Amino acid sequence: MPMIRHFGGSFLFAIISLGLAAWLGWAMTGTLGGVFSILWITLVLGVLEVSLSFDNAIVNATVLRGMDPIWQRRFLTWGMVIAVFGMRILFPVAIVSFATHLGPLDAFYLALSNPNRYAAIIKEAHIGIAGFGGTFLAMVGLKFFFDSSKTVHWIAVIERQVARLGHIDALTHAIVLLLAYRVSLLLPPGKATTMLVAGIFGLVAFIAVEAVGTLLGGQGGHKQGIVRQGFSGFLYLEVLDASFSFDGVVGAFALTDHFLVIALGLGIGAMFVRSMTVMLVRSGTLAEYRYLEHGAFYAILALAAMMLLSVRYDIPETVTGLVGAILIGFSLFASILYNRTVGPGDEDD
Repeated sequence: MPMIRHFGGSFLFAIISLGLAAWLGWAMTGTLGGVFSILWITLVLGVLEVSLSFDNAIVNATVLRGMDPIWQRRFLTWGMVIAVFGMRILFPVAIVSFATHLGPLDAFYLALSNPNRYAAIIKEAHIGIAGFGGTFLAMVGLKFFFDSSKTVHWIAVIERQVARLGHIDALTHAIVLLLAYRVSLLLPPGKATTMLVAGIFGLVAFIAVEAVGTLLGGQGGHKQGIVRQGFSGFLYLEVLDASFSFDGVVGAFALTDHFLVIALGLGIGAMFVRSMTVMLVRSGTLAEYRYLEHGAFYAILALAAMMLLSVRYDIPETVTGLVGAILIGFSLFASILYNRTVGPGDEDD
């Protein structure tokens, strides 16, 4: 069955993760109530990660559909290890290590021995995390719309005009820098500096990933070209996934301070998002619904804006997820309407 083929590995991973969560709950509390509490939190985190990541899956699919099947499989295997152990365990520990000037092992011990302090440090780092992730995602979204070769437009009255500006070098970079500066004015001087520095690094990270893609896209044999394009696409997807997951990792501490429970819950969600990405590629959904990709990139721009604004305002994750779902839902409806009135094979825009 198609669902088993695409999501079988994700369900198996979820069962194993929930088993580990149950064991962890018993080790922490020694009661059935504690076990069920940890299991419930793990499930909620997994569902939350999936519900907030539809746009991530769609954007991932736009990159993945141009990659060789070998690299698609590596995205599900190696990429999964990076997503769970890298972003959900090592990344928070690295933040604590940097903020407290502790060694990585000491920061890991702090997470185990004093989860309240560990969670407080992560939350204090929110401004820097949001600045980095917000600017990177803003660049991803703007790059899609500021593309002079783009011919399919959903909200044509806006997108056509924006696409015509795509040939102006570094215009998107200037827009993102100005946006980060404007948001920084909402903060006290010290926090504003943190926000701007993180935003600049987010912009530099985007440029670096683009540069790697350009360098690896050079001349070479067929096999060498596949390896180069596959690696550059893989790198782009991992940085993109990291930017999407920043807010979720920080927000998860509102449910629990235990970083292993967070890793298990968000890891379940990350696995399903990856399976959803591959399903979108292999089922041809993006080609069938021509505006679905547009909705995802609008959702990315909305997420970037809310991530940046979250340095000053408290924006619940439910609002972030709802905005993204609405934008993607409207784009799906517009695609269905287009297919019924014009036909999926026509290019009348």
